[in-house]
Amino acid sequence: MGRWIALSLVLMIAGAVVSVWRGWLDVPAEWNPWAPLDVKAAPNWLTGFKLMRLRGNPELCAQVLRSSPLRVTPQADSPDAKCPLIGAVRVQGGEVALSSSFLASCPLAVAYAMFERHTLQPAAQSVYGQRVARLDHLGSFACRNVYNRESGALSRHASADALDIAGFRLADGRSISVLKDWPKQNQDAQFLRQVRDGACEAFSVVLSPDYNAAHRNHFHVDVGRWSVCR
Repeated sequence: MGRWIALSLVLMIAGAVVSVWRGWLDVPAEWNPWAPLDVKAAPNWLTGFKLMRLRGNPELCAQVLRSSPLRVTPQADSPDAKCPLIGAVRVQGGEVALSSSFLASCPLAVAYAMFERHTLQPAAQSVYGQRVARLDHLGSFACRNVYNRESGALSRHASADALDIAGFRLADGRSISVLKDWPKQNQDAQFLRQVRDGACEAFSVVLSPDYNAAHRNHFHVDVGRWSVCR
Protein backbone atom coordinates (compact mmCIF):
# COMPACT_ATOMS: atom_id res chain seq x y z
CA MET A 1 0.00 0.00 0.00
CA GLY A 2 2.79 2.36 0.95
CA ARG A 3 4.52 1.81 -2.39
CA TRP A 4 1.38 2.74 -4.32
CA ILE A 5 0.94 5.92 -2.30
CA ALA A 6 4.58 6.89 -2.90
CA LEU A 7 4.28 6.11 -6.61
CA SER A 8 1.08 8.15 -6.85
CA LEU A 9 2.79 11.11 -5.19
CA VAL A 10 5.75 10.89 -7.56
CA LEU A 11 3.44 10.77 -10.56
CA MET A 12 1.43 13.74 -9.28
CA ILE A 13 4.57 15.80 -8.75
CA ALA A 14 5.96 14.81 -12.16
CA GLY A 15 2.65 15.72 -13.78
CA ALA A 16 2.64 19.12 -12.09
CA VAL A 17 6.23 19.81 -13.17
CA VAL A 18 5.48 18.89 -16.79
CA SER A 19 2.31 21.01 -16.72
CA VAL A 20 4.26 24.06 -15.53
CA TRP A 21 7.02 23.44 -18.07
CA ARG A 22 4.53 23.11 -20.93
CA GLY A 23 2.60 26.15 -19.79
CA TRP A 24 -0.58 24.17 -19.11
CA LEU A 25 -0.56 25.21 -15.45
CA ASP A 26 -0.31 28.92 -14.69
CA VAL A 27 1.84 29.75 -11.65
CA PRO A 28 3.44 33.04 -10.52
CA ALA A 29 6.77 33.67 -12.24
CA GLU A 30 8.73 33.56 -8.98
CA TRP A 31 7.53 29.98 -8.41
CA ASN A 32 7.95 28.85 -12.02
CA PRO A 33 11.40 27.24 -12.45
CA TRP A 34 11.39 28.03 -16.19
CA ALA A 35 10.32 31.67 -15.93
CA PRO A 36 13.24 34.11 -16.35
CA LEU A 37 14.91 35.27 -13.16
CA ASP A 38 13.60 38.61 -11.88
CA VAL A 39 16.56 40.43 -10.34
CA LYS A 40 14.24 42.76 -8.45
CA ALA A 41 12.18 39.97 -6.85
CA ALA A 42 13.14 38.64 -3.42
CA PRO A 43 15.24 35.44 -3.67
CA ASN A 44 13.53 32.14 -2.91
CA TRP A 45 14.45 28.45 -3.10
CA LEU A 46 14.29 28.56 -6.92
CA THR A 47 16.76 31.44 -7.28
CA GLY A 48 19.85 29.22 -7.30
CA PHE A 49 18.36 27.05 -10.05
CA LYS A 50 17.45 30.10 -12.13
CA LEU A 51 20.95 31.53 -11.75
CA MET A 52 22.45 28.18 -12.75
CA ARG A 53 20.33 28.11 -15.93
CA LEU A 54 21.97 31.34 -17.10
CA ARG A 55 25.39 29.67 -17.43
CA GLY A 56 24.29 27.56 -20.37
CA ASN A 57 21.81 29.95 -21.97
CA PRO A 58 23.42 33.19 -23.24
CA GLU A 59 20.16 34.51 -24.69
CA LEU A 60 18.28 34.06 -21.43
CA CYS A 61 21.16 35.57 -19.45
CA ALA A 62 21.26 38.64 -21.69
CA GLN A 63 17.49 39.05 -21.27
CA VAL A 64 17.76 38.91 -17.47
CA LEU A 65 20.72 41.29 -17.42
CA ARG A 66 18.84 43.87 -19.51
CA SER A 67 16.11 43.93 -16.87
CA SER A 68 18.59 44.69 -14.07
CA PRO A 69 19.60 48.19 -12.94
CA LEU A 70 23.25 47.60 -13.83
CA ARG A 71 24.88 49.83 -16.42
CA VAL A 72 26.88 47.58 -18.73
CA THR A 73 28.64 47.83 -22.05
CA PRO A 74 28.85 44.70 -24.26
CA GLN A 75 32.41 43.70 -25.14
CA ALA A 76 33.69 42.27 -28.41
CA ASP A 77 34.14 38.49 -28.31
CA SER A 78 37.71 37.17 -28.28
CA PRO A 79 37.33 33.48 -29.23
CA ASP A 80 40.96 33.07 -30.33
CA ALA A 81 42.59 34.54 -27.23
CA LYS A 82 44.48 32.41 -24.72
CA CYS A 83 41.60 33.06 -22.31
CA PRO A 84 38.63 33.57 -24.63
CA LEU A 85 35.70 35.73 -23.62
CA ILE A 86 32.29 35.28 -25.24
CA GLY A 87 29.36 37.48 -24.35
CA ALA A 88 31.26 39.44 -21.71
CA VAL A 89 30.22 42.90 -20.56
CA ARG A 90 31.93 45.76 -18.78
CA VAL A 91 30.03 46.55 -15.60
CA GLN A 92 30.12 50.29 -14.98
CA GLY A 93 27.95 50.39 -11.87
CA GLY A 94 24.38 50.30 -10.70
CA GLU A 95 22.76 51.71 -7.57
CA VAL A 96 26.23 51.34 -6.01
CA ALA A 97 29.22 53.08 -7.58
CA LEU A 98 32.37 51.11 -8.31
CA SER A 99 35.99 51.95 -7.63
CA SER A 100 36.43 51.11 -11.31
CA SER A 101 34.48 49.25 -13.95
CA PHE A 102 35.13 45.53 -14.34
CA LEU A 103 34.79 42.85 -17.00
CA ALA A 104 32.23 40.16 -16.28
CA SER A 105 30.65 37.19 -17.92
CA CYS A 106 26.90 37.63 -18.19
CA PRO A 107 26.19 35.19 -15.32
CA LEU A 108 28.64 37.05 -13.06
CA ALA A 109 27.01 40.39 -13.91
CA VAL A 110 23.55 39.04 -13.05
CA ALA A 111 24.81 37.50 -9.80
CA TYR A 112 26.43 40.82 -8.89
CA ALA A 113 23.14 42.65 -9.53
CA MET A 114 21.37 40.20 -7.21
CA PHE A 115 24.08 40.62 -4.57
CA GLU A 116 23.96 44.41 -4.68
CA ARG A 117 20.19 44.58 -4.32
CA HIS A 118 19.38 41.70 -1.98
CA THR A 119 22.52 41.37 0.18
CA LEU A 120 24.70 44.45 0.21
CA GLN A 121 22.16 47.21 0.72
CA PRO A 122 19.97 45.30 3.22
CA ALA A 123 23.07 44.49 5.30
CA ALA A 124 24.13 48.14 5.33
CA GLN A 125 20.67 49.29 6.34
CA SER A 126 20.51 46.63 9.05
CA VAL A 127 23.89 47.44 10.61
CA TYR A 128 24.37 51.15 9.87
CA GLY A 129 20.94 52.48 8.95
CA GLN A 130 22.30 53.81 5.65
CA ARG A 131 23.18 52.62 2.18
CA VAL A 132 26.45 51.59 0.57
CA ALA A 133 27.56 54.26 -1.89
CA ARG A 134 30.60 52.55 -3.41
CA LEU A 135 32.16 49.10 -3.71
CA ASP A 136 35.94 48.78 -3.92
CA HIS A 137 37.31 45.78 -5.79
CA LEU A 138 40.65 44.30 -6.87
CA GLY A 139 39.55 43.25 -10.33
CA SER A 140 37.78 40.47 -12.17
CA PHE A 141 39.23 39.21 -15.46
CA ALA A 142 42.81 37.93 -15.34
CA CYS A 143 44.17 35.28 -17.70
CA ARG A 144 45.96 33.13 -15.12
CA ASN A 145 45.92 29.85 -13.22
CA VAL A 146 44.54 29.44 -9.71
CA TYR A 147 46.79 31.33 -7.23
CA ASN A 148 48.97 32.39 -10.19
CA ARG A 149 50.61 28.96 -10.28
CA GLU A 150 52.76 28.10 -13.29
CA SER A 151 50.64 25.03 -14.00
CA GLY A 152 47.27 23.69 -13.01
CA ALA A 153 43.66 24.69 -13.50
CA LEU A 154 42.70 28.09 -14.83
CA SER A 155 41.24 30.48 -12.31
CA ARG A 156 37.60 31.58 -12.63
CA HIS A 157 39.12 35.01 -13.20
CA ALA A 158 40.40 33.70 -16.55
CA SER A 159 36.82 33.55 -17.86
CA ALA A 160 35.61 36.75 -16.15
CA ASP A 161 33.46 34.59 -13.86
CA ALA A 162 34.99 35.99 -10.65
CA LEU A 163 35.33 39.28 -8.80
CA ASP A 164 37.52 40.18 -5.79
CA ILE A 165 35.77 42.59 -3.41
CA ALA A 166 38.06 44.58 -1.08
CA GLY A 167 35.73 46.93 0.76
CA PHE A 168 32.87 49.39 0.81
CA ARG A 169 32.15 53.07 1.33
CA LEU A 170 28.94 54.14 3.07
CA ALA A 171 26.77 57.11 2.14
CA ASP A 172 28.31 59.18 4.96
CA GLY A 173 31.82 58.56 3.62
CA ARG A 174 32.83 55.90 6.12
CA SER A 175 35.01 53.11 4.66
CA ILE A 176 34.93 49.41 5.58
CA SER A 177 37.91 47.26 4.58
CA VAL A 178 38.02 43.46 4.47
CA LEU A 179 41.72 43.55 5.36
CA LYS A 180 41.45 45.96 8.30
CA ASP A 181 37.97 45.30 9.66
CA TRP A 182 37.37 41.56 9.28
CA PRO A 183 39.57 40.62 12.31
CA LYS A 184 37.78 43.07 14.61
CA GLN A 185 34.87 42.40 16.96
CA ASN A 186 32.75 45.42 16.12
CA GLN A 187 29.99 46.77 13.89
CA ASP A 188 32.18 46.73 10.78
CA ALA A 189 33.10 43.08 11.26
CA GLN A 190 29.42 42.25 11.78
CA PHE A 191 28.56 43.97 8.51
CA LEU A 192 31.30 42.15 6.60
CA ARG A 193 30.07 38.78 7.86
CA GLN A 194 26.51 39.56 6.87
CA VAL A 195 27.75 40.49 3.40
CA ARG A 196 29.84 37.31 3.11
CA ASP A 197 26.98 35.06 4.22
CA GLY A 198 24.40 36.77 2.02
CA ALA A 199 26.67 36.70 -1.02
CA CYS A 200 26.37 32.92 -1.01
CA GLU A 201 22.77 33.27 -2.20
CA ALA A 202 23.89 34.96 -5.42
CA PHE A 203 27.32 33.45 -6.11
CA SER A 204 28.23 29.77 -6.19
CA VAL A 205 31.62 30.37 -4.52
CA VAL A 206 32.36 32.95 -1.83
CA LEU A 207 35.81 32.88 -0.18
CA SER A 208 36.63 35.23 2.71
CA PRO A 209 39.55 35.59 5.15
CA ASP A 210 38.09 32.56 6.95
CA TYR A 211 39.09 30.44 3.94
CA ASN A 212 42.85 31.07 3.86
CA ALA A 213 45.50 33.76 4.11
CA ALA A 214 45.39 34.44 0.36
CA HIS A 215 41.92 35.96 0.90
CA ARG A 216 42.78 38.03 3.97
CA ASN A 217 42.14 41.28 2.07
CA HIS A 218 39.13 40.43 -0.09
CA PHE A 219 36.07 38.34 -0.76
CA HIS A 220 36.48 36.18 -3.85
CA VAL A 221 33.06 35.60 -5.47
CA ASP A 222 32.43 33.57 -8.60
CA VAL A 223 29.81 31.73 -10.61
CA GLY A 224 31.67 28.49 -11.24
CA ARG A 225 30.29 24.97 -10.98
CA TRP A 226 31.54 24.33 -7.45
CA SER A 227 29.68 25.49 -4.36
CA VAL A 228 31.70 26.86 -1.42
CA CYS A 229 30.73 29.47 1.16
CA ARG A 230 33.42 30.22 3.67
